[in-house]
Amino acid sequence: MAIQKIKRGYRTTKYILYRETLVDFTEHMWAFIGSFIGIGIISYLQTLQLPISDIVYLIGSFGASSVLVYGVIESPLAQPRNLIGGHVLSAIIGVTIQKIVPDLIYISAPLAVSLSIVIMQITKTLHPPGGATALIAVTGSAEIKNLGYWYVISPVLVGCLILLIVALIFNNMTSKRQYPSTRKLSFQKILPYMSKKVSGKTRK
Repeated sequence: MAIQKIKRGYRTTKYILYRETLVDFTEHMWAFIGSFIGIGIISYLQTLQLPISDIVYLIGSFGASSVLVYGVIESPLAQPRNLIGGHVLSAIIGVTIQKIVPDLIYISAPLAVSLSIVIMQITKTLHPPGGATALIAVTGSAEIKNLGYWYVISPVLVGCLILLIVALIFNNMTSKRQYPSTRKLSFQKILPYMSKKVSGKTRK
């Protein structure tokens, strides 16, 4: 039963990636514009704050989130619950681990990432960039570590909300793009694609 679920999840993922990577210049244009504006706003806020304070807005995991939120919008991992919940929960875990084990990086780093994965699984908020958010909390600069639990609010929550608001606007610009995705991908919808792949291999 577990193996069947894994196989079905694998096929679903392949189908989503297949759909999202089809050459459709209009869709790619909106993905580009959305991600450019989302990261651009966060970067602009960072630029405004750098000369006067140590407030951090831009962290690396937002780049990975942008790939999901603007490029693979039908993925369960890209939905608002996963974007916000995954980052926030991972940030809380990362900061907590950093406070408990501040000097043993070979323990704090893997522990923060591993706990984040499990918590995201339990809460159904799995978002791969969340692991990076937890890792940044324990391996980031002194400015990030000095933030303590404020790291959860800014940059993490503030940045996620910006990415989400931009996604809600630009991911709904065409009839082909809908975000949040309400489409439930069933195995029956995957069959046509899988049959094409099988028939193609058979001909070869």
